[in-house]
Amino acid sequence: MRIFFSQPEFDTQLLRAISYTHSGGAEIGECLTTAARIKDGDFDSWYEEWMHTGDRIYKEGETSAAGRHFISARDCYLRASNYYRAAYFYLFGAPVNPKLLEAYERHEDSFNKAVKLFETPVQVVQIPYEGTFLPGYFYKFDNSLTPSPTIITGTGYDGTQQESYFSTVYGALKRRYNVLTFDGPGQGKVLLKQQLYMRPDWEKVITPVVDFLLKRPEVDPSRISLVGQSWGGMLASRAAAYEHRLSALVVNPGQFDAMDGIRRFFPHVEEHLSKNDHKVLDEVLCQVLNDRMMSKKFQAKMWVHGVPTAVDLLKEWQSYKLEGIAQNILCSTLVCDSESEPLSSGQAKRLFDALQCPKQYLLFKNSEGAGEHCAAGALSLCEQRLFDWLDNQRVLQVANV
Repeated sequence: MRIFFSQPEFDTQLLRAISYTHSGGAEIGECLTTAARIKDGDFDSWYEEWMHTGDRIYKEGETSAAGRHFISARDCYLRASNYYRAAYFYLFGAPVNPKLLEAYERHEDSFNKAVKLFETPVQVVQIPYEGTFLPGYFYKFDNSLTPSPTIITGTGYDGTQQESYFSTVYGALKRRYNVLTFDGPGQGKVLLKQQLYMRPDWEKVITPVVDFLLKRPEVDPSRISLVGQSWGGMLASRAAAYEHRLSALVVNPGQFDAMDGIRRFFPHVEEHLSKNDHKVLDEVLCQVLNDRMMSKKFQAKMWVHGVPTAVDLLKEWQSYKLEGIAQNILCSTLVCDSESEPLSSGQAKRLFDALQCPKQYLLFKNSEGAGEHCAAGALSLCEQRLFDWLDNQRVLQVANV
């Protein structure tokens, strides 16, 4: 659906920011007035105007906090955090742009100020991981130590665990779930500050996360669910195929093979990759990268994966597939799809068909205003259907005890 910009990618990211109005991360008017100041297709203008809005709302929060109006302050900090995140979207790539670091730090700082003012407990945590740690937040729906259903939720390529609050945590807390969010390799703070890059064997990430949760008295070990949003849908599915302590899996959208879209554009790509035929590969990629927006996307993902060239990125993507793996998922699984899904069209159904566990396929439709990636623009509907399904799993799990 078009909102404001003629440049489709700008409009997609505007919709992403506006969507979080549902969970306190935006105001429609603030987003649209920001968009009105942005030159369509101009990356510098995008950054400057979202930063301007973020700064303005952050200052509003500081004023409210100084006057001890803590609910108002919290709400401002949450919105500022989202706007700072939106600001640096087009700066992804290596070497790291100082403006990206500045915007990210404001994004994190604003969010940290907000969570200190939440009415439910939030703990900043460090999850042990391969000699270092993954930063996380553990959200509790109340102050008790009663073992309760708990959700692990992860982000995708360009999100952060702070953004996961708006997409998943907000709805989960209302329904009495604890939630653990984290940045993994190639994501958020772990990418920016620890220089750890994306990896395909995501079970090596999720298993330490589950280990961490099982040490907490508030967590019911028989009811730990995993929710993967955006590229996190690929990562979560891979993890669930090997980490069998999970009771339920939700992927939005379902994904099956990272090379699928490349093959549609370049049918014999893997043949050329296997032969290291760089002449043909470079000629094709040169055509692709002549497009400014496509070049930005490749640069971003090369950085996330820690590879120096577009050819190396294609080789890396070959490892991200669920063929021969998806059937190892044992827990109940909800596979979401969107009618206008631009990034993994058709893949959710392939994943669903490959699953041999209890499963359900859920399509978000354009006629519902929910047909965009991750049902952006219809998060109330998305939240309703995802959590209704998870609630049903929770009831079934109790009944089987």
